[in-house]
Amino acid sequence: MTARGAGRSNKASARQARPERRKARAPAASGGVIDIAWDGVRRSVTDARVREAADLARRHGRAPQLSLSIVFVTDEALARMHGVHLADPTPTDVITFDLTDEIGGVSGELYVSAERARIVARRRKVVLQRELLLYVVHGVLHLCGFDDHAPADRKRMRAAENAVMKRLGFEPDRLPHDD
Repeated sequence: MTARGAGRSNKASARQARPERRKARAPAASGGVIDIAWDGVRRSVTDARVREAADLARRHGRAPQLSLSIVFVTDEALARMHGVHLADPTPTDVITFDLTDEIGGVSGELYVSAERARIVARRRKVVLQRELLLYVVHGVLHLCGFDDHAPADRKRMRAAENAVMKRLGFEPDRLPHDD
């Protein structure tokens, strides 16, 4: 299993740190199942809209069969996971876990900070729904093989994000998003 962000995680510690959650399960248009859970945070966008964003991102990333579990959590919960899996206990927006090798088939988990999205949306003067869906798109693209550490990779990631967000009805992001 790979935790995306800044490094790798071992399988045993990842299983221990993942929170228990209730899921809304439904097949998506393109293939694999997309589970969605809201753990300790207020629902700020419909599950249908989250599924649409995830489905468009996995199709853009040429992985329509990708099964996903998307969990919206608090800043505190995600910072704790960030520390455990990536040795960086600071707040972050999204962490992905590629579970393909662990359970067979193509699958992954995304943990998204709904609180971080609210803070950043307010600071950037964009609607919360846009920021949350951007985090979902970003995480799914990571699971599809996109990276954003090197400048060329980051440019490719931003272009993919903008393409998917446009299909969701949002204008291209003109503000920097790499702070």
